[in-house]
Amino acid sequence: MSYLNAGSGTVVSQLPDEARAGFIRRTYTHLAGAIAAFALLESVLINMGAGEIAMSVLATSKWSWLIVLGLFMGVGILADKWAHSGASREMQYAGLGLYVVADAIVFLPLIYMANTFAPGVLPNAALITAALVAGITFVAFTTKKDFSFLAPALKIGSFVAMGLIVASIVFDAGLGMWFSAVMILFMGGCVLYTTSNIIHHYNEEQHVAASLALFASVATMFWYVIQFLMAFSGDD
Repeated sequence: MSYLNAGSGTVVSQLPDEARAGFIRRTYTHLAGAIAAFALLESVLINMGAGEIAMSVLATSKWSWLIVLGLFMGVGILADKWAHSGASREMQYAGLGLYVVADAIVFLPLIYMANTFAPGVLPNAALITAALVAGITFVAFTTKKDFSFLAPALKIGSFVAMGLIVASIVFDAGLGMWFSAVMILFMGGCVLYTTSNIIHHYNEEQHVAASLALFASVATMFWYVIQFLMAFSGDD
């Protein structure tokens, strides 16, 4: 997940109501655009047969997935840095675009497996993710509470989760359905934290960075909802 670096500028909570509403509208418009671009790119890659290629690459060695995760984390850090850049709007968009492309590539094996072995999971996962995000967003906007205090716990949780993921790959141990369930809850906390920052802490020029942070949390939640549904259907 992306942690807030608000930089300089007028903080959203200090803006007049109209300007604050405009910032929030721009943020969620960019989020919708990022999700649409992700879905389109994923569809194109799957139709090109890239999913099968990704699966064959990962099957060569258990270290392949660790390398992919490492590269993705590096790209994510770079994309987040670009998106928070005050140098130019173009650099911010480059960061958002880079992250969407990287996410689409990382999702390829999972999307391919879902399409192949669990038809119907993807639309259900999309609906569940959308419902969860909508509910969390409603809570954040109606309570107007500042949830930035969640940052330390979320940071520790992300390190623990990454450690478990790496260990599962190294020792060929599946984490199972309940890990996915816990991660869905964890990502709910990330969405709540990010949404709260959008309301209270980003500055007025950071709608691109805000949309990237929210997209990262929503996409990761979608990942674990897919895994949970696939594991659940496999138990039937």
